[in-house]
Amino acid sequence: MTDRSASPSTPPAPPAAPPRSLTERLGVTLRRHGEALAPRTLRRVLAELQAVVDPSLSEVEAGRHARAVMDGYAAQDAAARHDIWLLLSERFAPDAEVLRSARARHEAATGTPDEGPAEAQLRRALASPRARLLQRITIDPDGMRFLVDLRAELLPHVRKDRRLVPLDAELEQLFSTWFDVAFLELRRISWDSPASLIEKLIRYEAVHDIRSWTDVKNRLDSDRRCYGFFHPRLPDVPLIFVEVALVEHISAGIEPLLDEAAAPLAARRATTAIFYSISNTQDGLRGVSFGDSLIKRVVETLEAEFPRLKTFATLSPMPGFRAWLGRNAGELLGRLEARRAVALGHALGSLPPTPERLLAAADTALSLDAKSPVRQVLMQCAAEYLGRATHDGKPVDPVARFHLGNGARVERLNWAGDPSPKGIKQSFGLMVNYLYDPKRLDRHRALLAQGQVAVSGEVDRLFMKD
Repeated sequence: MTDRSASPSTPPAPPAAPPRSLTERLGVTLRRHGEALAPRTLRRVLAELQAVVDPSLSEVEAGRHARAVMDGYAAQDAAARHDIWLLLSERFAPDAEVLRSARARHEAATGTPDEGPAEAQLRRALASPRARLLQRITIDPDGMRFLVDLRAELLPHVRKDRRLVPLDAELEQLFSTWFDVAFLELRRISWDSPASLIEKLIRYEAVHDIRSWTDVKNRLDSDRRCYGFFHPRLPDVPLIFVEVALVEHISAGIEPLLDEAAAPLAARRATTAIFYSISNTQDGLRGVSFGDSLIKRVVETLEAEFPRLKTFATLSPMPGFRAWLGRNAGELLGRLEARRAVALGHALGSLPPTPERLLAAADTALSLDAKSPVRQVLMQCAAEYLGRATHDGKPVDPVARFHLGNGARVERLNWAGDPSPKGIKQSFGLMVNYLYDPKRLDRHRALLAQGQVAVSGEVDRLFMKD
C-alpha cells in the first residue's frame, strides 16, 4: 500500500559547472554567477593594459594609459581586482613558442662559438610583456607606490590561486632591482623630522608598539638614534628603519630602554650600540632584502660619529619560541640529564616531568627565581631553539634567521627581558642579544652555510647533551 503522506523524492541537483578559465571568459558574452567582471569589461580592461605596452606609443603616451589603468583599478572592488591580477599574470607571459625555440637553439649551441649569441636570444625570449607593462606603470609619479601596494594586496592570495604566481614573481624580481641598496638613501629620523614622518614611525613600528608622542620622543632623544632607508620614488616613507640605544653595556631588558622617565646618557660616554627594533614598513616588498645593508650602514655611521663605540649588538624578541616549545617539549624533556629531570619533576609535581606540566609552569615564568629548575630548563630549551633548531639549514626563528644570516652570533639569553603581554605570549618573556662583530661576520656566515649557528660560550653551555 502506498503511503500518500510521504513526500515525493527530490531529484538530484545538477552538478555545478566548473569555474571558467580566463580565456573562456574573454571569449563569451554573458557573465556567469560568481564571476566578478563581465566578459565585455574584461576585454576592455585587457585592451587598456595592452595599450600601456603598445610599442608604437611614446613613453609619455604610455604613461597616460598607465594612469588610466591605475585609476580604473582603484575604483574596483576586491573581486574585480583579482580578475585584473589574472589578466596581468596570464595574458602578458612570454611567447611560449618563441621561448621553446630559443631554448632549443641554446641547448644546441652549448659548447660552441654560438653559445653566447644563443644565450642572449634566450634572455630576450624570457623577457615578458608583463615586465614591460609594469615598468611603464612607473612612468607615472605614483606608479611605484601603486605597484608596491598592489603586491601587498596580492600576496595573501598567491598560495590559494597559483595562477597569480607569475605576476608575484615578476613584481618581486623588478622590486629587487628597483630597490637595490645602491639606489636607497640612509637618513636619520630625529625629533626635528617632519611630523608626518614621525607619525609613520608610530604606524609602522612592528616590534615594540609606540604608545604615545612622549614614547616616540624618548626613542629619538640625544642618546638614541633612528635611521631608515628611503627610495627617491617614495621619499616620505622609510622602507625599513632601525631604532638604536647608545648605552654603556649590552642591555638585558627592553623596559629600561623604553623608560620615558630615565635620564638620557651622555652619548659621548656610550661604548655600546643596541639595535632594539627593526621594522619593515612595506608588505609589498616582501622578499626584497635590505636589512643587512641597513645595519652595516648604520654601524659605519655610528662609528664615525662616536669613536668610543666598540660593541654592536641587538636586544631581540624570540617570536616563535612558545609555539616551537609546545611542539617539541616532549623530545626536549627526553634529552635532559637524569639529575635535572628529577629536579624538574619535583618542581612540577610529576615524575617523570611531562610536557603539559612544563608548559603550564612556563606561563608563570616571571615569578620564577634563578634557582628554579623550571627556569633553568626553559633557558636550555631557548638555547636549543636559537642555536640548533633549523629548517632547510636555516634557523626556525625568523629574527634569528635575519641576524644570523647577516653574520651575527647568539650572544646571551635574557630572562624576563620583555615582561609585556606580547613578550610573554611570544617567548615567556625571554629575549636574546645577537652580537655583530665586524671581524667575524664572514666566518659566522660560513658556519651558517654549513648548518652551524655561531653562539657564545655562555649559550653553548646551555645546550642539552646529544
